[in-house]
Amino acid sequence: MSSFLQRIALLVLLAAVSGCSTINDAKDTVSGWVSGSNTLDTPKSPVAGSAAQTLKYGATLRVNNYVDQRKVSSPRYLGQMTERVGGLSGRELIVDQDVADMATAAIRKRFDSEGYQVMEGAAAANALFEVTGVVKELTLNIKARDDISIAIETTLKEVSSGKVVWSGLVIEKNDRFAGVSGNNKDDVMAYLNRELRIASTKTVEAISASLMAAHPELFNLTPGTKPIPGVTVYVAPSLPKAAPVVVPTYGAPAAEAPVSTYRPHASEANGLLLVNTNPSRAKVYLDGVYYGMSPLRLEMEPGIHAISVKLAGYNMVTEKVSVRRGDNTEIELNLER
Repeated sequence: MSSFLQRIALLVLLAAVSGCSTINDAKDTVSGWVSGSNTLDTPKSPVAGSAAQTLKYGATLRVNNYVDQRKVSSPRYLGQMTERVGGLSGRELIVDQDVADMATAAIRKRFDSEGYQVMEGAAAANALFEVTGVVKELTLNIKARDDISIAIETTLKEVSSGKVVWSGLVIEKNDRFAGVSGNNKDDVMAYLNRELRIASTKTVEAISASLMAAHPELFNLTPGTKPIPGVTVYVAPSLPKAAPVVVPTYGAPAAEAPVSTYRPHASEANGLLLVNTNPSRAKVYLDGVYYGMSPLRLEMEPGIHAISVKLAGYNMVTEKVSVRRGDNTEIELNLER
């Protein structure tokens, strides 16, 4: 046997031992796995609190890393592949980071995009709320019909008191037919990201509804909760009494403050108080009650109200303001060191 034929025989033997098919020519039909790794490369997520963020709410929060409670061989394991995927090889589907980190990033990104101030690093110590959670299930199997199953449990607590504001389990299950042309690496990653986005959106919507009910002073929403499909709620606050409407503007002029579609109709018997501070992001107290951080728009009963603003490193400023029925009253307070 010539040396050339010996090399060919050796290649065939190695392919048989490894269980992988070989591609002899670009025109050949591939009956096994396409050459490549079995690792999905996840795109880099933008940093929370980026310049593109639109802050709408006065609720600041920190999102701790979720814990992986799946019973799997690796924290990066996703599932099994029994169908061909362009750009992937092997029978196990793996991501290039821990699955729990992917879930955490999806939740954090959803809070950020919904208008929350997601605090990270040293600033996270000053957050009003803390988000923790566990990944109970997150699998993606590539087969005749790709199937994905997600079960993520999340808990939201008040940092100051440790009280649980909301706790619940979000479940998302789906399947799809990849098409006659089969899957490729990018399609699989896009499918995974889409389903994670759906699960994180349900989580944030349910938390927002409960946070609004527990702390309406931080939101421009009518107190109450709403059911979210696929969400089983464990803990939710009871409905409080009506409170003044608060619309954080975060540095925008008061006249240009964004108005939420959930804004209740203002009572003609009340007045609107617009509170601005220099610098902004100061804590605002009306009649001794904390309502949020400046700048704010508050629907108040007419009369004389005591307003105080506090900001770390500055002297507290206290003024009295008169709110007139059916009228807008604007006050600007300058803080000094």
